[in-house]
This record gives sequence, structure tokens and C-alpha cells, in this order.
Amino acid sequence: MNFKKPKFWDYKEPGLISLLLLPFSYLVQIYNFFLTKKNKIDGIKTICVGNIYVGGTGKTPLSIETIKILNNLNYKTCFIKKDYSDQIDEQRLLESKGKLFCKKNRRDAAKEAIDESFNVAIFDDGLQDKKIKYDIRIVCFNDEIGIGNGLVIPSGPLREKFKNLEKYDAVFLNGNDVNELNFEKKVKKEFPNLNIFKSNYVVTNLKELNNNERYLVFAGIGNFDNFINLLKKNNFNVVNAISYPDHYKYSDYDLRKIRDISKSNKTKIITTEKDYLRINDENRKDIDVVKIKLNIKNNDEFVNFLKKRL
Repeated sequence: MNFKKPKFWDYKEPGLISLLLLPFSYLVQIYNFFLTKKNKIDGIKTICVGNIYVGGTGKTPLSIETIKILNNLNYKTCFIKKDYSDQIDEQRLLESKGKLFCKKNRRDAAKEAIDESFNVAIFDDGLQDKKIKYDIRIVCFNDEIGIGNGLVIPSGPLREKFKNLEKYDAVFLNGNDVNELNFEKKVKKEFPNLNIFKSNYVVTNLKELNNNERYLVFAGIGNFDNFINLLKKNNFNVVNAISYPDHYKYSDYDLRKIRDISKSNKTKIITTEKDYLRINDENRKDIDVVKIKLNIKNNDEFVNFLKKRL
């Protein structure tokens, strides 16, 4: 299901709409309280890279950086992702970086990984899975947005209450180095014993792109503004910006419309790697792709954290 995040979720303080939706948020919290007891998966170490803020927190880039680290440490590591039909983009991206086991049930995917003698599995998403107790649980946040208005769905963008961070093992603050200290201070103050790691997004194919061109930017991702800010940080001339719902499946009509706007404004077209993977081959012509990775600032600390936990 394509879903575009409502703007009031990221207000600094809850507005009227958020307050009116509070009864439904309480129902979500009650449901979370009565979730089925979780059990560990025997035969493989499990790391879940997830979020409590809905979308755009850098889970997949962090999963990719984590598998690189573990492979360098001589672990036989794989990705596990629940098979959602609208997340083919993330599945393809993970498959390009390592072995991916993708099933409707995460436990079934883990069983296949064990049968193939993998000893560490990185779960891209799944912190709220009712059935699995992970060995390492990492919560990702965008360093600029943080927790938005701080309320639980549908009043706000959180899958569970912020105070639940105390039950997790580490927090990653991912972003463009915007306002990161404010949210970092909040996390440190409320959870002094929580491991905090920081990273920023880096464009890896900058030399292949011409940032002097005029660009029309389009994307269907969880945090579109973050992508635009990254482009501007790298001196791209953004003339038009078109946002679609997260994991949006582009039709021929969508791409024709994008090209018409680009032609009328005499711009080139650019998008994210994830969006590019959702476009059929016939429509990919003349669309530039921005490839992004996470640069972990305190990488040595993160490596030591993984070593100790595994």
C-alpha cells in the first residue's frame, strides 16, 4: 500500500488533528502491549536494523554497511527481509549487496539461512515482529526529524512510544548533519546507558553526475526532504521536486508526466537508486541515479559493539 506521510506528524508540537486521533493511538499502544511473547531463533545470530519512526530513517543503508563490517570480520552473513510486494526496490538493492532470504514469514527465511550455514542474519526491518527476539536490536532515526511530534500512529509517526527505546540495544542517528546535536542530547538525557552511533549520507557516484545541470528530482521514499537536502548539500541545482508515496510503483503515465515537466523546464531528471529499481527498463532512459551510502562516523565503536554482542 502506498502511503504518504501527513505533514502534521512532524510538527514540533501535536496539533488539533493529532489530539483528535489520540483514542486510536491508545488502541495501537494497547495492541502493542499484548503482543505475543517473542522467542530467539536458535542456530544463527540475529541483528535487527529497524525503526520506531515510520519511514525514511536509513534502515537499508545501515543494513548494507553492517554486512560489509561483518564480512570483513569473517562472519558468514546474510540479509533477511519479510516479503512485501511493494518493497521490491529494497529487496533488489539488498540482493545486489549480499545474500537475501525473503519470505512471508521471517522465521522461515531464517531457517533457510541456517540450512545454508550462515551464522549471522541482518533483518532489514522487523523490530515490531511479534515472534522474534533478536540478539541485537538497532533503532534508526533521521537526525533532523527525530521523533516528529512524539506521538504514536495515527496521531504521530511512531510505531511505539519513545520511552520504549530503553528496551533496545543501540540507536543510529542517520542524516545530513542537520540539527543532529539537539536530538542526540534528548536521547542521551533520557537513555544514558544506550549505545548511540552516528552517520551521514554520502553520494558515492558524484563524479558520474554533473551537478551544474538543472535538475528535476522525483522520488517515492520515506523522507523526501532529506534527499533534496543531500542534493543541495552537494551543490545540485534543483529546479523541480516531485514527491511520491514511499515505495511508489511508477506507471507509464507517471514517467511521461515527469518527462513533460522536465522538457518544459529544460532540466535533466534524477532520482534515487531505490526509485530507479522500481522503474521498468523501457522508462529508465535519460534518468540519472544518485547512489548513496552511510558513512558511520564512530565506525570503530560500532565494530567493537558488534564484536562484543556476537
